[in-house]
Amino acid sequence: MRYHLELIGPDERNQLFERYEARYLYSSKCELHGTCIRLLTDQERTDQTWDNNFYGMAESVRSHGRLIVLNDPQQQTGVKYDPLTRTAFMFNIDYYGWVKSVALALAGDILEDQHNIHSVHGAALDIGGRGVSLIAPSKSGKTTHSWGLLRMKDARLVTDDWYFVRMSSKRPLAYGSEKNFYVEGDISTIWPEYQGLVDKASFDSRGRAIVNVRWTVGQGGVSPLTTMYKVILLKRDTDDPVTSREMGPEEAMEYLEAHDFCNPHQLVRDERKISLRRRFFRDYLEHCEVHLVNTVRPPEETQAIIRGIVSRCEQ
Repeated sequence: MRYHLELIGPDERNQLFERYEARYLYSSKCELHGTCIRLLTDQERTDQTWDNNFYGMAESVRSHGRLIVLNDPQQQTGVKYDPLTRTAFMFNIDYYGWVKSVALALAGDILEDQHNIHSVHGAALDIGGRGVSLIAPSKSGKTTHSWGLLRMKDARLVTDDWYFVRMSSKRPLAYGSEKNFYVEGDISTIWPEYQGLVDKASFDSRGRAIVNVRWTVGQGGVSPLTTMYKVILLKRDTDDPVTSREMGPEEAMEYLEAHDFCNPHQLVRDERKISLRRRFFRDYLEHCEVHLVNTVRPPEETQAIIRGIVSRCEQ
């Protein structure tokens, strides 16, 4: 976790909410896979970026969770979260990527408990009617290679960062929730096809921007959901000479657990929640073909390996 996370109770939540009530200058509601998450902030840029990032929700809809984003030098930088009222306070955080991730985690906390719908911190694409997911620890190439795959014929992006999964007796269904995507400006140096998209973007202090990928791939280049067939786990390990191999569900599960499910934004990590996530991922992996790819080679070479996996028909 790259920021401090503290769990609080309803009493402290109420005290904080009332203390900062006069500073809630901007209020927006978004829809995240059927949940209504309300943003309260005194930061105009955060409010504008949020509205550009997520699908809006009518003000008449009551919120299921609340996210308050403020600066206060008297508070420790990080997140305070009350699981009972589903309220998160983010203090002194100027990186929108963490704001959106905590919003998605907040929705995930609700869906996990109330609807048996689970979160995956990963990318998902629909390629020729079959879902492919890239799941990886930070800085292993998840975004780079999901955007690389999007250049394929018949590829549509569901999400490059976070999706929700509904399990059944049939194949898993993966759902995205972001209207537009938050990417680094160097995506066009890796895949020049996105230069026009980057040229239109307004980047923040972290060199990232919300972009509408439809400007490059067209309206049909984004899909709200896909049926999942393949999961590709990524790692970056210079000591491992193997670039790609298929994995069984148990080995894949060990990899995910060793890397905290590749999700640094889990708001509650008690025994009950971890048990829920273990049970979900075991079921999920058993329903998919799983591969591990080492991303130490140049992006073009690694992308060719991933495309080879994606293009192979199931036996």
